[in-house]
Parts: sequence; C-alpha cells; structure tokens
Amino acid sequence: MSLRQYEYALAVAEHGSVTAAAELLHVAQPSVSQQIRGLERELGVKLFARTATGLVPTVVGRAFLREAEVAVSASRRARATARAGADELVGELVVAVQMGFGTRQLPGALGVLRRRFPRLEVTVFEEPSSAELERLCRGGVLDLALMAACRRTPADAHHLGDEEFVVVLGPGHCQLAAERVELRELAGEPWVRFDRDSALDGVLLNVLRDNDLPPTTAARVSQTATAVRWAAQGLGVTLVPASAVPHGHEHLVRPVAPAVSQPVIAVLRPGAGPAETALLELLRQEPWSPPAQRPPHR
Repeated sequence: MSLRQYEYALAVAEHGSVTAAAELLHVAQPSVSQQIRGLERELGVKLFARTATGLVPTVVGRAFLREAEVAVSASRRARATARAGADELVGELVVAVQMGFGTRQLPGALGVLRRRFPRLEVTVFEEPSSAELERLCRGGVLDLALMAACRRTPADAHHLGDEEFVVVLGPGHCQLAAERVELRELAGEPWVRFDRDSALDGVLLNVLRDNDLPPTTAARVSQTATAVRWAAQGLGVTLVPASAVPHGHEHLVRPVAPAVSQPVIAVLRPGAGPAETALLELLRQEPWSPPAQRPPHR
C-alpha cells in the first residue's frame, strides 16, 4: 500500500466518482480505477459500493478512510516540516473552527500568515459539532482547532480570550431601545436555532433553561450568518457569538444580561510544527474579549 493509493481513495470518497477524483488529482481516470482495485485486492475488502448517486464507501471502507486521512495528513505535515527553512514554510496547514468562533480574528491572522509564507497552503473549515471537533483533534487530522473546551494538556491548549454571545432582534423590536437586553424580557419570543448536534444550539438551550424561557423554535439553520439574517427579517430572535455577526446587521445586535460567553481555546496537534506555531502567535495578537469573570456556559 502507498500514500498515493490513500489519496486516490480519499478523493473518490469525497467526490463519489472516479472521474471527478481523476480530474481533481490531474491524472488519467484508468490510473485511479487501477489504484483503487489494487488497494482493495491487497486489503482483501471492498472499499466502495456503486449506488444510483455514485460511489460510496462501505462500512469497512469508512473505517479504512478515517485512518487513511490521518496517514495522509501526517505525511503532508512531515514533508512541510522537513522543507521548512528559516524564512519559508511550504506544505499544507489544516485548521478547524467551532462554528461561529473567530469569524473576525481568524481571517486576519491567516492573511498575515499567507503573505509571510505564500507557498503555505491553508485549508479551513467550520465544524458545528464540538464532539466531532474533539474527535478530529484526537485523530491527528487537524493542525490547529479553535474550540470552547477540550481535554488536551496545557501544552497543547492555549486560551486566547472569550467569545461574547449577543442577541439579534428584528427591525422595530422593542428591546432595541435597551443597551443590554435582559434575557427574561424575551419570554414568548420564537428562536432561530441551529442544528440539533451543533455546539451553538447547546449554548442556546442552556441559556433558555437557565432563564426559564421555553425553547420555542421558529426555524433551524446550519450557519450563524443565516441565523442573523433570518432574525433580521423578523422570523425570530437568535443568539450568536458577537464576532459572527455579518457586516450591516450591527444595529440589530444587543449584548445580554446575564452575560453569556465561552472561552476560545486554540488546540495544537501534538508535536506542532512551525506553521501551527506561527498561526498561534498571530492569533494571540488579534483582539479577543478578556476572559470572563464567571464560569462560561458550555
């Protein structure tokens, strides 16, 4: 087995097609098919099943691909570390963010990093589920993650500051007259909520429970920007990290009382390389809210 075969299998799984994988990898389609067949023969299992919508991993295939992803990520990091000079970083940096966190701070830090090291390739994605983010960290897939809580050691986890949560109200809402909205004043309001396994929905549920508010659901969305825009149309109110409010909606946003916040923790992979370390230092320089003086909601 080879890392190239792993990369081919991961590409097929991502795109559901040998043709699409070949285009992505800039190789001939027969080459991808041959490598996948060879891998299956060597393993003695079927990695993919053909369906009406394309190729999908089998149960065994999904288990194999999880480990293949770890191996490919480790290989890329090893190459990047070996080729990193005093004034140059190359390779790939994989960053994941708990949804809604660092929306203002992360782009600025990454912009500086890319200008300083233009040959460094950065992949960033938002993950709504804190449990999945923790699993990816443990699996070694991620180089750096921004999250609210983790079980890593202090050497791997770095508290950058806090994310304050704010309420977003519709135009003309009576609570816009207040500088800070008392949460109990929102009794009877419908809420624009998030997917059930989302960390943001968990925060909202805790807040509603702590303030004796019913979790009346107007809608569920998958992205913070969508929640803000729907609240701005009067569909319901919503609660999001302050940094996740899209430009142009600031006039509909108010802090809440009691205050709601979560810590922002940067988690580095064990044995972090120079790219992860450089990004961490840039994130430290970004403006974050100071740590809360009380236990945050989790």
